[in-house]
Amino acid sequence: MNKTVILIAGPTASGKTSLAIHLAQHFRTAIISADSRQCFKEISIGVAKPTVEELKVVPHYFINTHSVHDTVTAAGFEAYALDCAEKLFREHDALIMAGGTGLYINAFLNGMDEIPAVDETIRMQLTALYEANGISWLQKELQRRDPLFAASGAMQNPQRMLRALEVLESTGQSIVHYQKGIKKKRPFHTIKIGLDLPREELYDRINHRVDIMIKDGLLQEVQGLLHLQHLNALQTVGYRELFDYFKGEINLDTAISKIKQNTRHYAKRQLTWFKRDEEIKWFHPQELHDIETYIQQQLKSPA
Repeated sequence: MNKTVILIAGPTASGKTSLAIHLAQHFRTAIISADSRQCFKEISIGVAKPTVEELKVVPHYFINTHSVHDTVTAAGFEAYALDCAEKLFREHDALIMAGGTGLYINAFLNGMDEIPAVDETIRMQLTALYEANGISWLQKELQRRDPLFAASGAMQNPQRMLRALEVLESTGQSIVHYQKGIKKKRPFHTIKIGLDLPREELYDRINHRVDIMIKDGLLQEVQGLLHLQHLNALQTVGYRELFDYFKGEINLDTAISKIKQNTRHYAKRQLTWFKRDEEIKWFHPQELHDIETYIQQQLKSPA
């Protein structure tokens, strides 16, 4: 294995995009995004998608590849990213993967568990119930019927919650029963870089970025998506809160405050996920020289 994936992980607003572009330029390679929302072409500002200029500087994959009408899963990302990697490795010895969706990164690096097929009728019924009753219904159903998933799963993620209910309905077993965690072998080395900052500094960056998003036209972007607000792809921080504002349920200041608060909570969950991985080497985003030195050391003597 003489090919290498350089992973840039960490919480939202920690500087992953700029570091990934810098490293991609240094190694003259491309970036595979590991973000479950930046793949949707209809949304940009609220998901902090790389700018048009940044996308021109370095080739990016899994950016603007799907519509919000599409169903995008970790298993789908695994197949997409492995195919991209195989093609990119024909011309490059290294590629960059950058993003904050831990489930997608894990799928790419370690594979997905084999889970039985779900009855399509059950899927449609549960989706209709969710669309009629909202995320609180999903949470209550899982807490009542699948306490294993409720204790260990993503209880703020409608897509994963629906998946858990689908498996439960179709098999009679919790999805946790099928999650064996057996790692698949990949034909490349991985160097894992994590970006972290003091909590107060990270939260300041998050708050500032939300203010910039509002200034850059997030309200107009969300207003244009009101007719699609029921879609799973738009059950996303920065969109949900402004949908409530446009429906007259909260005022604008409250909506912006909630976006900042929910983004901080999301960043905390991301850090909790990534901190479990002992192979990640953590740096402050300004420690660029140390990051480059560490990568070069790992390239010379891969584990």
